[in-house]
Amino acid sequence: MKELRIGAMILACAGLLLAACGGGGANAGGAASAPALVGDATAGKVAYEVTCIACHGPDAVGITGLGKDWTVSEFIRNSSDADLMAFIKQGRLAADPDNTTGVDMPAMGGNNELTDQDVADVIAYMRTVQK
Repeated sequence: MKELRIGAMILACAGLLLAACGGGGANAGGAASAPALVGDATAGKVAYEVTCIACHGPDAVGITGLGKDWTVSEFIRNSSDADLMAFIKQGRLAADPDNTTGVDMPAMGGNNELTDQDVADVIAYMRTVQK
């Protein structure tokens, strides 16, 4: 009987340790959150030149009626990398009241081949063109 109580106490302690070490967080019961991606501005410039340049121009100063100027964009300056990632992945319809160009910004700039790392790289490049 004494062995049974000791075994029960060990199990109870093990359960408390496991609960203290890994439970109860924002991801309890789910997958661990992925670490934030670190963008590479040089790779981002390459992705920009393949995808974004058509609307935002060769120097990221925008093309009237298509894409906004990234160099003076308060939206870019005031958005977190995570918010920019979500925005780029979703895009913005012309009908959105926050759209000031009157044209759609397609999700992923219209390039569905971009990976999350590519988008993180573009965001890093965005940060370098800000004045």
